[in-house]
Amino acid sequence: MSDLKNQKNQRDQNSPSTPNSPNNPSNPNNPSTPNCPSNPSNPSAPSAPSEQKITFLPKRGHYRQLRVYQVSEMIYDITYYFTQLYMQKGDRTVDQMIQAARSGKQNIAEGNQAAATSSETEIKLTNVAKASLEELLDDYEDYLRVRNLQKWGELHPRFEKMRLYAQSDQIRKEYAAVVRRMNDEEIANLCITLIHQAIFMLYKLLETMQNRFVTEGGIKERMFQSRMNYRNNRRDQSNPSTPSNPNNPSSPSSPSTPNNPSTPNNPSNPSTPSNQNNQNNPSTPSNR
Repeated sequence: MSDLKNQKNQRDQNSPSTPNSPNNPSNPNNPSTPNCPSNPSNPSAPSAPSEQKITFLPKRGHYRQLRVYQVSEMIYDITYYFTQLYMQKGDRTVDQMIQAARSGKQNIAEGNQAAATSSETEIKLTNVAKASLEELLDDYEDYLRVRNLQKWGELHPRFEKMRLYAQSDQIRKEYAAVVRRMNDEEIANLCITLIHQAIFMLYKLLETMQNRFVTEGGIKERMFQSRMNYRNNRRDQSNPSTPSNPNNPSSPSSPSTPNNPSTPNNPSNPSTPSNQNNQNNPSTPSNR
């Protein structure tokens, strides 16, 4: 008899947990159930959706990737080399040309950095860069004219080749070595070609800034719109739309309560006489 009891106990221990057993993973009353929604400390429970990040600052500041900035950087380097080699020290034109080349490069960078908070500053500084390069263009043309050197025009045999070379990506890699093999006339015409291209790109960049301001607005408009969107989202989250309760008399969409004596056309209210019954009842005295 004792052997039979031992065998039965052993079978009970080896048998799987019953559905109502507290050790059963599928038991809804088991607090150790991994997916139990009533367990507040469950790390795998889905978290509440986070609020959407609202931003009004556009991503700007990648000025080194702009083609016009890369061209203006080459203009500054070539101008510095040109003035140190072919112009007299102490000449005021040397400082003016270097400062004009530097202003063209630096104002492009500063305008692009300021674009995140001020479209007006971006446009102004970009236009200053364009004006500085136009000033430098006049200095190179004056250098060629007063020294009886030739300015290469469209009819010059080397003009088209110089223009295509200035537009290529190859010049960025080798311009420092190429200018050392050129004379002053060739360097001046190369810079003139680069300046014309930079001015054209700045002109197109100003058009893009103008169109972006018209379509997207300035920083104040974006700040106001972002603030209004945030307030509207918060109001919608705090006052979610719920279906109307027919038992709530204060609900806007609640039908009229049958026991409300103030209902004008309530047929179940005996204290409210019907106009039709008054007309059909001959015993009702007329109001005089």
